[in-house]
Amino acid sequence: MLATRTLAEEILELKKERRAILLAHHYQEPEIQELADAIGDSLELARKAREFQGDVIAFCGVWFMAETAKVLNPGRTVVVPDREAGCSLVESCTADQVRAYRRQYPDHVIVSYINTSVEVKAESDILCTSRNAVQVVNSIPPERTILFLPDRNLGNYVKKQTGRENLKIWQGTCIVHATFAARRLAAARAEHPEAKIAAHPECPEEVLAMADFIGSTSAIIEYCVRTDAPEFIVMTESGVAHSLKKRAPGKRFYFIPNEQCNCSECPYMKMNTLEKLRDCLRDLKPAVEIPPDIMRRALVPLERMLAVS
Repeated sequence: MLATRTLAEEILELKKERRAILLAHHYQEPEIQELADAIGDSLELARKAREFQGDVIAFCGVWFMAETAKVLNPGRTVVVPDREAGCSLVESCTADQVRAYRRQYPDHVIVSYINTSVEVKAESDILCTSRNAVQVVNSIPPERTILFLPDRNLGNYVKKQTGRENLKIWQGTCIVHATFAARRLAAARAEHPEAKIAAHPECPEEVLAMADFIGSTSAIIEYCVRTDAPEFIVMTESGVAHSLKKRAPGKRFYFIPNEQCNCSECPYMKMNTLEKLRDCLRDLKPAVEIPPDIMRRALVPLERMLAVS
């Protein structure tokens, strides 16, 4: 009797057949990360998508990330394991709202976090990620008024780092990072007094005030790997534990439950599974389809961001 192929074997076979690349965000389940050709944060994966030479991009993350990959690769097929893998930040800001703002304040510069829909990106002047947001804002002439959207915690962090008083901030939040509580972090710090605290800038200001390091997902991983400390309290989605344990096996990492549940997981990121990844490679759907005009307009602020970075 022939042995039944494992899901991982099926995925790798389909990947070869489709001339595909598998991109995975750090927040994906470990079994997906193990199969990925590249693991990273939004900026790193955007760059990988642009450099890719094959036919199919299977993006294991959330939908807005796959949209970004499609904008950078209009001639390639971009598929995702689950179409419903969304983002609370995307939901907090619509293109109609941005267009209305633009009509009222036509001279303002609109800086959009990459956690936005492709339609919002098309209405923006330049994009940013949590890794390069300060750099992007600093690239804009100081006399220009800026609208930073949609994450208010990241916006407040950028405003503090740049000293830009003429920076207006949208009031969206991440359902994971925004619900991390300073009181829970304080309790964890009391329990682990020697631990360094690394936090994502989407966390509330009172959490960031307690951090030894603030940075993007990949920057947090780099900090924990290179810093000479035995343990860390990590204030971001707990999917990063996989990369942290692989790259720093001798260190200990603690993740703090948020206020919504006794976990620190993004429910959208966890919607992707090996079964869904296999199916999307087999069926080439759900596939990202974007009107050419929207793609063309969204590419402009995206390329501006990549040039600054």
